[in-house]
Amino acid sequence: MPEAIVALGEGKRIVGRLRFESDGRRQHSQFEYAEEWLAADDRFALSPGLPLREGSHFSSGKDDKRSALPGCFSDAAPDSWGRALMTKALGGGLSEFDYLVLSDDRTRQGALRFLGEDMEPLSDLTPPIPRLVELERLRTLAQRFERDPGGAEEEARDLAGVAGSLGGARPKANVEGDGHLWIAKFTSAQDTKPVERAEVATLKLARMCGLRVADARLELRDSDSPIALIRRFDRRGDTRIPYISARTALDWQSEDGGFYTDIADVIRQISSKPVEDLHELWRRIVFTILVSNKDDHLKNHGFIYAGGDRWRLCPAFDINPSPSRHRVLETGIIQGGAFEASLEIALEACEFFDLKQEKASLITRDMATTLSGNWRGAMREEGMTGNEVRLYEDAFEHSESARALGV
Repeated sequence: MPEAIVALGEGKRIVGRLRFESDGRRQHSQFEYAEEWLAADDRFALSPGLPLREGSHFSSGKDDKRSALPGCFSDAAPDSWGRALMTKALGGGLSEFDYLVLSDDRTRQGALRFLGEDMEPLSDLTPPIPRLVELERLRTLAQRFERDPGGAEEEARDLAGVAGSLGGARPKANVEGDGHLWIAKFTSAQDTKPVERAEVATLKLARMCGLRVADARLELRDSDSPIALIRRFDRRGDTRIPYISARTALDWQSEDGGFYTDIADVIRQISSKPVEDLHELWRRIVFTILVSNKDDHLKNHGFIYAGGDRWRLCPAFDINPSPSRHRVLETGIIQGGAFEASLEIALEACEFFDLKQEKASLITRDMATTLSGNWRGAMREEGMTGNEVRLYEDAFEHSESARALGV
């Protein structure tokens, strides 16, 4: 039975042990907190689904093998892009445990580390973390792998180490620059719109609307394939900050989308500043509707550890405007409601987020006014042509944005 010592941070502080077993179709894991962690004054649960107690926490996965690991460990493992690279670089037949422990330890999301008995990382992929000056080389590697995933073995190995545990299906890598760790998001071969320019512009618009967002900027902006750089918020210098997704915080097992009111309930339970986080979450719902963000699933919301067994809603990230006549959300606003991108529903639900109706209406109108007056300029500032800006009109100018200006 493969196993790993689970530790936190650069100091490799032991918090428990993870064991894994596979019997063909089904994979199982068990995690047990270390006695010294349970006895520590500054102990905290790695997630609400792993409460502090003696004994084993069990997880199993059959059809959805990723449920073979507790959510906080799944958050620390690679997603579609990273898995494709690891499968090509290391060969097929990788288990969930392999994907978790063999991905690069240095750039792993959050603060969890997976060590052998010698207290060294089990990771098999440890190339040097690239610098910003290597972005063009990384972009070329990503393009080659996208064009020929069946044959680009050398490219896959080079990229697998620097992709680490990054989520999502789009090509990306970790890079270092200006004293920080960044996510470099590459233009995909399948793109029909300037996705990276739009993401950077939209994150800047979110900040203009008063949201807490990840720092973002565009590199190689004069090329046909610019790169979006998103600063990692789970790092402060060399310090690793624990992170869990909203999916993990909710202990959500279903493949169906969750609900923002459920995230609000979790905020009340675990946040060090629940009112601030509730207001912030509601603002993000409204912003998501106004910019037609269709990437607001539970893995794209999360929490960073704030100390004292408390968490904070992490900065907003992965906000991607999507022009479409069919405007729906990945995460529903209210339990039992539809997944419609509706300001009416958001305003009706505002008191679930500790907001009065009058204040919620003012926030909505202010956001809509800010976006109406700035979205085109923000897109142009990131290098879009007039025709490219027009591709995004339906994302920013629609019935809900018009309604918001009049609430």
